[in-house]
Order: sequence, then structure tokens, then C-alpha cells
Amino acid sequence: MSRNESGDLNTGVSARRVAFDAIRAVSAEDAYANIVLPKLLAHERMSGRDAAFATELTYGTLRCLGTIEAILTAASGRDLDGLQADLVDALCLGAYQILYTRVPVHAAVSTTVSLVKAAVSPRVSGLTNAVLRKVAARDLDAWVDRLASGDRLGDLALRHAHPKWIAEEFDAVVGPDETAAALAADNVAPPVHLCAKPGRIEQSDLAAKADGNVGRWSPYAVYLPGGDPGKIKAVAVGRASVQDEGSQLVAAALAAAPLTGTDKTWVDLCAGPGGKTALLGALASQRGARVDAVEIQAHRAELVTKAAKGLPVTVHTGDGRTYGTPGSADRVLVDAPCSGLGALRRRPEARWRKRRTDIDGLAILQRELLAAAIELVRPGGVIAYVTCSPAPEETVEVAAGALKRPDVELLAPVSITERVPDSERDGFVQLWPHRHGTDAMFLALLRKTA
Repeated sequence: MSRNESGDLNTGVSARRVAFDAIRAVSAEDAYANIVLPKLLAHERMSGRDAAFATELTYGTLRCLGTIEAILTAASGRDLDGLQADLVDALCLGAYQILYTRVPVHAAVSTTVSLVKAAVSPRVSGLTNAVLRKVAARDLDAWVDRLASGDRLGDLALRHAHPKWIAEEFDAVVGPDETAAALAADNVAPPVHLCAKPGRIEQSDLAAKADGNVGRWSPYAVYLPGGDPGKIKAVAVGRASVQDEGSQLVAAALAAAPLTGTDKTWVDLCAGPGGKTALLGALASQRGARVDAVEIQAHRAELVTKAAKGLPVTVHTGDGRTYGTPGSADRVLVDAPCSGLGALRRRPEARWRKRRTDIDGLAILQRELLAAAIELVRPGGVIAYVTCSPAPEETVEVAAGALKRPDVELLAPVSITERVPDSERDGFVQLWPHRHGTDAMFLALLRKTA
């Protein structure tokens, strides 16, 4: 967990108000922090240290919300549902500073009380002061120890600020020795990864121009130490893009899979927002192939068009389950809609919005899309089934269902497993933030045999 030492009662107040307004939008309007916060920062013309502090407070509070609320409930001795929602949001913001940052307790309490007076109601400022001082009576470890139930996964979920069911999903894949590390990695803000589009710019050249570092795993990845990637010329003109290194690896694995016969028609059945499509398009351009990109939502199809500008990519707005002529494709990517459990570090509020039951409905769609891809690809063609999730119900179980067909076989994803240690999972690929520094991408590489 990052720690900000700002306790400035003057410059800090405005940053705290921006953070509070962002948290309120997420809480009351189901907004997304990564969308609403930049708008608030721009409106307040906030930059530099204050913007960084507001960002940490917003993202940190939202990431740790479940644990903070459990502590506030114990500290206040009351059900938080009985308090007005905006007061709860302010209390969470104050408690985050006390428990997770180096902000001095007196600064965290006094600025939160001032915020409540201005943005909630002066009548509850005394309650705010009392509750936060009770929170400050213990540090985070002491609170977690007090609230621990003796249930291994429940206690890990509390300590690392995840719903218990997500801890159970991770534990089922990595096992008890790694579960804590997998959960902890979700609480570390990820670095920006760039993708050097093949044929447009070399990885080393992009690293030099962006003042970044060459990635460890993908031959196209560059790590940025900070700053706005949109201001990098190569990104602005489309020679490079922002794309997680794991996403690059799984897309490139489809292009690297061995194939006999024609290799001209590639299809991305779930293309939005277009990062993988653009990488495939750049690779296809080098080999005289073309990519048909299918996206069911019109606004996301527009994003694909923008991402793949100048590449041999044709964008189709439609349902991937009904697209195309059977046996017409050489390579098919199914980057299926999923729970997104592999990218929780990028979406601070997401873990508290998701439910285990969401996966059941998604697994049905995932199986239907994979079945459609199998019909679309020709005999001898290859399919990459990809999700940004480690959950067995939407990864290995979906792929195993397809492999029951007599006309489908598993391909070894050697372009990844020979390059990236500890990435093989039952003949498939599973990447992890805590192991590889990427999102938790899953890949099953399949061949149509008849």
C-alpha cells in the first residue's frame, strides 16, 4: 500500500474535497473512479502533489472500503447503514488516512471534521471526531487482529481488503502459500505499460523516446516510470499504445501459434476496446493477413476503429456468437467478457461491486463465444480463448468443455511458457500480478482438427 506523507492543512484540504467528491460519485451514482476523478481534477485545475494526493486518497479508500467499513462499525459501535451515506464516505476517507498513510492523526481527523462541516452537516462533526479518534486508537494490524474470526480466508480477505469469495477464488488456483501475495498485489497501483506496435516502432526505440524501460516478457512492452502516456508522441500518433504486458502476451500468442495452410484471415470476436485488435492488426500487416474485429457495442466498436487506425483491420458491429461463415477463419481470438478479477488493481471500486453469481452468467456467454469461434475457424486453424480472470469457472472449466469435442485439441502456449516462468497452468497460461507484474490473464490455445 503506498503511503503519502501529506498533512498540510491548507493545500491538503482541496485534495481531500476532490477525493470526497469522487468517492461520493462512485458510492451514490455507480460512477467509475478512473473516469470521474480526472474530470474533477481538471475542473479544479489540480496538478502535481495535490493531484497525486487526491488520487491516492480516492483510489486507496475505494480499494480498502470493506476493511475500513468493518473497522468503522467496530469503532462506532453502530451499523453504518444507519448513518447518512455521505457521512459514511467522509468517515471512510478519514479512516483511510489514519490506517493506511503517514498523514498525522491530528491532520486526518481535523481535516475530515472540517470536510464534514462543509460538505455533509455541522451537526455530525462531533460524531465524526469521536469515531475517527476511536479508529486512531489502534493501528491497522491491531484492528485486523481484533476483528479476526479464525477463518483463514476470511481473515486474509479482511487484511487485504477483498470480499471473501474473491480470496476463495484466488486460493483455489494459487494455493494457501500464495493467496496472501496474490491479494496484496491488487492493492499496489500498477505501472503504465506501453505496447510498441510491430512495424510501427521498435521496442528499444520506444523505451528511449518515452524515457521508459524495456519490458521483461513481451517483445513489445515498455514500462513507464510515470507521467502522462498520452503526451508521448509515439502514443499520440498511433505507433504505440497503452496496453498491459499480459494482454500483449496473450494476443501475440495467437499470432505465434503454429499453423499449416492459409494464414490470411484473422478474427477478433470480442474486440472492444481494441488493444489486442491493434496488436494483432500490426502483426497481421507484417504477414499479409487481415483482421476482422467484431464488437457488439457501437461505442466500443468506435474505440476499436480508433485503436486500429491505419492497420489492416475491418471493424464489424455485431454479436460474435453469430458472426461470419463457418470454416472461414485461420486464427480467432476470443477475448471473452469476464469478471475482471485479474485487473482489480486497476479498478479500485470493482472488487466491492462484483458478486460470485456474476460469474455464472458470464460462463454461459464465454462457452457460447468459444463454441462460435470453433465453428468459425477452419480445420487446422487456431483459437485463443482469453479472459482477465483466474477464476476456474471462466477459465480452465470453459476451455475443458471445448476440449471434450472430438475436433478440438490443446496447443502448448510455448511462446509464453518458455519465456515467462511459472506461467503454465494445466496446459494453459495463467499470469499473475504478484508473479509477473501483469494483469492475471488466462489463455487457452486450441486447434480445430477437423
